[in-house]
Amino acid sequence: MKTDDGADAPAPSRRAAAPAPEPPPPGGILWSIAGDVRVFLSLPPALALQVAHPAVGAGVDDHSVFRTDPWGRGERSLRSVLLWVYGGEEAAAEGRRLREVHKSIQGTDARGRPYHALTPANYAWVHATGFPVYRHAQRYLGRPFTAAQERQLYAEWLRVGRILGIHDRDMPGTVEEFWPYYRRILAEELDLTTVAAELVAVDRSLPPPDRGPRAVRLVARALWPVLLPPLARFRRFVTIGLMPPDAREAIGLPWTAAQERRLRRFGRVVRVVVPLLPERLRYLPIARRARAAHRTAPARSARGAG
Repeated sequence: MKTDDGADAPAPSRRAAAPAPEPPPPGGILWSIAGDVRVFLSLPPALALQVAHPAVGAGVDDHSVFRTDPWGRGERSLRSVLLWVYGGEEAAAEGRRLREVHKSIQGTDARGRPYHALTPANYAWVHATGFPVYRHAQRYLGRPFTAAQERQLYAEWLRVGRILGIHDRDMPGTVEEFWPYYRRILAEELDLTTVAAELVAVDRSLPPPDRGPRAVRLVARALWPVLLPPLARFRRFVTIGLMPPDAREAIGLPWTAAQERRLRRFGRVVRVVVPLLPERLRYLPIARRARAAHRTAPARSARGAG
């Protein structure tokens, strides 16, 4: 086929490129909770639940820098989560970046089975853990979700999965279909893997923070021998306590009635205090900027139309 000037025209594409998956909508449930400072409490149980899967635990054990660069790894993980929800056009790019990073992650798990990070069952489980943990943590740290809100949260979580390159066929399509899938993984796959045990250990060796204001880092370094033991105990407490009970039972993590009462008291304080914080303290920077931009967008559009 020739153009008007006689040059060869490019052959038409047989199939138009699929549009990039879109992040959850502004004003949705994830828009409200994913960038709230309470995410620091709900992320540890989600991470522990992920690595309790032998394939995922082996991938982290063999390939992650969580031991040598724990603060950097945590910062990058949190930024990635926030981009999925608040990143706009950056969300899809972040999803592609993550898949590229995971292409080389493979090996043999503790049960002697070969694994690859992008095997659909493994990759989907890592994502799936966020839904039951968000749901359970909300009962302590905020107002429990209604049945309609749970369905909305799950639908939004599926949208995030598409950003990560998870096909719809690899995740249950509804909340009702999710729970049998979830219980099957608990019963057949989960274990107290080496990495899961490390994440809840109180004697884990952790260096002082190497990020943040210099003055804070210097103080933390000087007081780290005193600060680390209570911080480690608190991390274990919220990691186990905010993990859904059936999950911690499947992994074999202990939890007592006295700990449950302490968690409920702690949750009541969090539920009262956090909503009173100004937005600059309540929401993390990526979330705060996205929320502010969304609020001002209608005003800018109105001015442009005028």
